Amino acid sequence: MTNVNNSLINHLEINVFPRYFNASRWFAGKARSQKDFRVQHTLTFGEFLILIVEVSYHDGPSELYQLPFTEVSLDMDIPEKGVIEKTETSQWIDAIYDVQFRKELFANIFNATTLSSASDPSSFLASIKGKGLSDSDTPENIESHVLPVDSSNSAMLFGGKYFLKLYRKLFGQTNPEVEMVSFLTQHSDFKNIPAYAGSLTWQRTGQPDITLGMMQQAIRADKDNWMLTGDFLNDFMYGVPNGMFGIKEWVFEQVTLLGKRTGEMHLGLFAPGADDAFAPEVFDDTYRAFLLHRLTDLLDRRYALLIDNYQKLDEPTQRLAWIFMEARELIDDFAKEMLTRPLDSLRIRIHGDYHLGQVLTQDGDFIIIDFEGEPEATIAERKIKHSPFKDVAGMIRSYHYAVSAKLFESHETRDISSEKLQIVSDRWYKLMRETYFEAYLEAFGWPHPLFNSQHEINFLLLFFLLEKAVYELGYEISYRPSWVKIPLRGIVEVIREIEKLKEPSVRISRLANPS
Repeated sequence: MTNVNNSLINHLEINVFPRYFNASRWFAGKARSQKDFRVQHTLTFGEFLILIVEVSYHDGPSELYQLPFTEVSLDMDIPEKGVIEKTETSQWIDAIYDVQFRKELFANIFNATTLSSASDPSSFLASIKGKGLSDSDTPENIESHVLPVDSSNSAMLFGGKYFLKLYRKLFGQTNPEVEMVSFLTQHSDFKNIPAYAGSLTWQRTGQPDITLGMMQQAIRADKDNWMLTGDFLNDFMYGVPNGMFGIKEWVFEQVTLLGKRTGEMHLGLFAPGADDAFAPEVFDDTYRAFLLHRLTDLLDRRYALLIDNYQKLDEPTQRLAWIFMEARELIDDFAKEMLTRPLDSLRIRIHGDYHLGQVLTQDGDFIIIDFEGEPEATIAERKIKHSPFKDVAGMIRSYHYAVSAKLFESHETRDISSEKLQIVSDRWYKLMRETYFEAYLEAFGWPHPLFNSQHEINFLLLFFLLEKAVYELGYEISYRPSWVKIPLRGIVEVIREIEKLKEPSVRISRLANPS
């Protein structure tokens, strides 16, 4: 077993971890003012250790990180990013780069092993085996390697068949991705995800379990759906400079298939009689107030941000911004309907961060990935049950981004006026939106408990489309000013749909020309 003592731990905390963590892609605290690094728990994992390191900051809450840890000889070839520190006689490394550690990981999941901690009898490392792990893939015969992917987690591939994601930043409860993927694999007929093969969990008496890693069947994807949609648009875009508007039938077939698969995913998550974590719930007063508060808070911050940056926008974008700002009362009235409107539709666990990049293409079909939820939300917020239209709105907005980015940023369309491009992109986007949404609803049949009526469908979809576009606006103002028009266009579209629900006397279409 790797031998560590208090002196080594103190040395790592003070002299090594500040440098090593800040050089690691998976460390999320680089931009924060760091106070100190402390090893809070040392978990025994066979001949290895898993260090649970708490990083505290001068402002804001501390964070927990997982660091597999071992000592190896100097002649072992370890990637530079895996070397924590070298001494005269050995090197301390991130243990994922040790093949024996990876074998230990796989063997524990394969055998569903529970390990007790030598230093804490109330602490356990529990491995769970899922349906996606074949009994024929025994640990003795499996090969593995670390994938060269720099992201917020670490990834390993076993036997070319199983993908293991090791979560670096830890949260005080089970990761929602593990719950979602295991539920869909173990309790539904939905097959268009990488099947759940197992997980590693840190269990402590009287405290919530913390997910350390999850293994799924590996996917040999051709590309993600953002790239596929880019291919659609490349074909479409060649006709635009020549005044041709043409979309191949195959494009509609693919968008229809994605709508169908999205509906099937939500049908798999619709689980009356299941445990409380997945049982459908109603739109109660607490949830309605939560939705309204979140949207109102977003609106307040985005209006302030837009006012501060208004003069930096080009004239067409300023016109869109003006419509949005002048429609504040209309938007507020619409948002407040969430508190009073009769809603008999139900809400369920959803993907939570659903867009074209989260869907892979494989053998002519689609595989949905990455169920961790909205990146900026807390783990508790990611587990809140929502209308599935929140996912639908995310995908629809993703289509809008795809066409807008392609047409406005491409070399082929540089000589076409922005007004003309806006007309063309709107037309393409609306066709994709209608095709996707119709296929989505058809996957459920009618009526269905999740969607009580067409009136509720219209209201909920508009609500989540507005929330998503307003959320996007903040990012674009801060990081991509030339793209601010994309979410603003989405907001204006929702405003016009809201207007249709009102009496003509309160419509605000005149605001397009505020002068």
